[in-house]
Amino acid sequence: MTVIVRDLRPDVRADAEGFSRTRRLALPYMLSTPESVVHTLTRAHPDAHFGQLVAEEDGEIIGTAQISVAHDSPEPGQGSANIYVRPDRRHRGAGSLLLRTAEERLAGLGVRKLFAWVLDEPENLAFAERHGFRASRSAYFLRLDLAGRTLPPREDPPAGVELRTAADFADDPRPLFALDAETASDEPNDIEAEFTDYEAWLEENWKHPLLNRELTTVAVVDGRPAAFSVAHTDGSRYGTAMTGTARAFRGRGLAKLAKSDSLHRARAAGYTEAFTGNDTGNEPMIAINKWFGYEICAKEVRHVREIG
Repeated sequence: MTVIVRDLRPDVRADAEGFSRTRRLALPYMLSTPESVVHTLTRAHPDAHFGQLVAEEDGEIIGTAQISVAHDSPEPGQGSANIYVRPDRRHRGAGSLLLRTAEERLAGLGVRKLFAWVLDEPENLAFAERHGFRASRSAYFLRLDLAGRTLPPREDPPAGVELRTAADFADDPRPLFALDAETASDEPNDIEAEFTDYEAWLEENWKHPLLNRELTTVAVVDGRPAAFSVAHTDGSRYGTAMTGTARAFRGRGLAKLAKSDSLHRARAAGYTEAFTGNDTGNEPMIAINKWFGYEICAKEVRHVREIG
């Protein structure tokens, strides 16, 4: 049996389905649909040179890679390649072939420092070490049983705070862009980014097929979005894509209030599982998620190596 690596064909439904299926088998804590696979590829900023590679064995997609250049970072020459192989199709050389192809392509685009997320499992960590990567920061995946666990009761918003949904901003989402840009800039990251392109945000985030605007809760203070909890949905599963508060409004429990509202409405809408992620050093948010009932279900470790 021969494994080949090629680009995903966004106009071929079987490619998007195979990519999404492989991602869900290898990384069941993250939401994915064929539509979101195609959207991510076709709506990415052109300067990111975003690509999706597939490893194929006898016509079956068994591995995937997402590669990109950190075009919005003030430091040039940085990029990423995140590689996942179906657990039942390992030891066929798919991971190594995907990595080699990704490195060659990114090196040709001027990338000299390559970042990759690696599941915190002995086999995956050993793969990264063999290929010259060194570990840096790490992050948890957390899961909440929405169907079987009792959520903490909802709290009424304090005076002057109104809970709305992202759908309420459909005519003008720019205030949500401003909030997203501010909170994202404070997120732990190995690559510093400048989040300033509103049109790119509209294409990549606001129009994302997983975004559930009705379940995304926004805490508004004096007409200004002050905190939000962004909801993605995929069948019966719900995921928190981002929860954050503008700097001027922190310390008032607004992010927790928004996330509680979103979770309660997601359960009422019939969603049975909720997923989220936290940097391992983000103890305050981890504590909040555990208060909701989330449990750590997996861990990923960010790795880096020089290429070219």
